[in-house]
Amino acid sequence: MKNYYQPEIETMPLPQLQELQSKRLAEQVKYVYEHVPFYHDRMEEAGVKPEDIKGIGDLDKLPFITKDDLREQYPYGLLGVPLTDCVRIQSTSGTTGQRVVAFYTQEDVDLWDECCARAIVAAGGTKEDVCHVCYGYGLFTGGPGLNGGSHKVGCLTLPMSSGNTDRQIQFMIDLGSTILCCTPSYAANLGEAINERGLKDQIKLKAGIFGAEPWTEEMRRSIEKSLGIKAYDIYGLTEISGPGVSFECEEQSGMHIQEDHFIAEIINPKTGEVLPEGEVGELVFTCITKKAFPLLRYRTRDLCYLTRKPCSCGRTHVRMHKPMGRSDDMMVVKGVNVWPSQIETVLLKQGYQANYQIVVDRVDNHDRIEVQVELTPEMAQDSSVTVEQREAMVVKGLKSMLGIKVDVKVVEPKSITRSEGKAVRVIDKRNLYKD
Repeated sequence: MKNYYQPEIETMPLPQLQELQSKRLAEQVKYVYEHVPFYHDRMEEAGVKPEDIKGIGDLDKLPFITKDDLREQYPYGLLGVPLTDCVRIQSTSGTTGQRVVAFYTQEDVDLWDECCARAIVAAGGTKEDVCHVCYGYGLFTGGPGLNGGSHKVGCLTLPMSSGNTDRQIQFMIDLGSTILCCTPSYAANLGEAINERGLKDQIKLKAGIFGAEPWTEEMRRSIEKSLGIKAYDIYGLTEISGPGVSFECEEQSGMHIQEDHFIAEIINPKTGEVLPEGEVGELVFTCITKKAFPLLRYRTRDLCYLTRKPCSCGRTHVRMHKPMGRSDDMMVVKGVNVWPSQIETVLLKQGYQANYQIVVDRVDNHDRIEVQVELTPEMAQDSSVTVEQREAMVVKGLKSMLGIKVDVKVVEPKSITRSEGKAVRVIDKRNLYKD
């Protein structure tokens, strides 16, 4: 069985890596120009010819593409191969507009599986492990991606999908699951259920690979304590391939981007200017090995920064900081930029669990934001602090973090709906009003 920690690639010196990227980029640009009419026309409009792109130094000559472009080209407008060469599609949820459908050749699937395999190995996975995958399967990329990566590593793979928490825990105990793959919100829910049932000492988990939604460092530590594991972040987008575009190693200090397959840039989201290492901006990806659905300079809307500071694991691929939010999901409330992650940080620091909801409304032409958060069972039994006092403490913490007053409603344990997939944290009722 092949070891998917690949030192010849993952520890490649930067000049050699950039040479590889430049070669693959030039080949990819020529490929899409000749095979995808959309790119041909967009490059012609920008006055760019394939021969102008000789390497990564020429990347900024290429135009950006956005999710709106993908929606407008649905379903086949960005296809880079004959449909008969495709073996799979995956798709976004389509909850914010037209679905995005991504196509894969068999080679694309194999490369994606390899990327996820590297992520599992970085979390300590070997063929001796039992990989418990409870991301959703089907069109969502989470389940199929980690499932394929687990097979590549040689783990015993449990394709559990999401939901049915009692069954999840039963299989976890009976089959000795050692690596858990799911959304962080569902990991938190599993930890809560396991501890409530007094089953923690029967759980053999050592690591978790969590992604598909934002989560804070405070939530990481809470999950690690609840499940007795080390929690690793993984990143990806359906448009790019799925999970495995980047992943954390044991240092847990940023996610290594798989630079032999993807070139990352950070840009100013307003001007498109490429920003230097260490500056926060919008993450942009260029795929240099995909064939069926090859994206060049795709604007992810995720906000983060990149660093090439040496990593103790020995991997030399650039690391991306955990996304701090999205340029398109930031809430502007009372003229102030508000990120859900800021609210989560305050709640977890005050001892609450990651079961909360943010409701934004407009009353008499004024914005109102309310945070609903559950008491923990321990808080509910502690009569020395009233609910009103707890609410006041959260209000104070949020005022310090955000600079505005936020209404807080502390509710009974288990009164907020649990997530079995991606958690719905924000309900913005202002979007329901019509002018």
